[in-house]
Amino acid sequence: MDSKPLAGKIALVTGAGQNIGRAIAHDLARDGATVMVNGRGNLAAIESVAAEINAAGGKAQSHLADVSDEGAVRDMISHLVEEAGGIDILVSNAGLRRQTPFVEMSFDEWREILSVALDGAFLLSRHAVPHMKARGGGAIVAMSGISNHIGAKERAHVNASKAGLEGFMRGLAMELAADNITANIVAPGAIDTVRGAAAGARPPGVHDRIPLGRAGTVDEISAMVRHLVGAQGGYVTGQCIHVNGGIFLGH
Repeated sequence: MDSKPLAGKIALVTGAGQNIGRAIAHDLARDGATVMVNGRGNLAAIESVAAEINAAGGKAQSHLADVSDEGAVRDMISHLVEEAGGIDILVSNAGLRRQTPFVEMSFDEWREILSVALDGAFLLSRHAVPHMKARGGGAIVAMSGISNHIGAKERAHVNASKAGLEGFMRGLAMELAADNITANIVAPGAIDTVRGAAAGARPPGVHDRIPLGRAGTVDEISAMVRHLVGAQGGYVTGQCIHVNGGIFLGH
């Protein structure tokens, strides 16, 4: 493990019980990072991911916490620092996807969506950054999406949360650069994942609008995150990097 490029690094990946978050956790651990696998409600899922990493020779632990709850975030990061020694890498991947017509959207639902993607990124960063500064730097990556850039029906709250998230990360990039902390956004497009019922069905014909003609894979997203948090990505900050097969170019 000591010869691996992320050896000695400590990472927190939220929403890591499945799909993109799971792939990111595996990639970081494979390259030597100690990884905390976070989820909000499915303890068995995050325990399974941590167990897979440990069985493969990596170092991982699981921690159930709602990223929109400041007390839970503070406790999670404190636990990671106490157990592993600090934090170098934060991947803010947790988010909720809902399909709700705007005229049927309640304020409670609006707030719930923003609380996870946007408030969660704030709380995670706010409690992780002091520890990154103490270790001489770090990397923050937050996950956005293509719908924020091209628009999507019945997802006004999701689009708003991701637009705010991108602005927040650009602000962090400017403010934290002097502390050797980078902050970037990865915006996936249509990715081959297991979709929750609340996300609705995948829009018909979506692959026809993608120049590369196919959905992306979770490994293609995690590879970009892995690049951004490693030494080779150290000169990239304040960017929104589109990993979507070129669909953004068509809009």
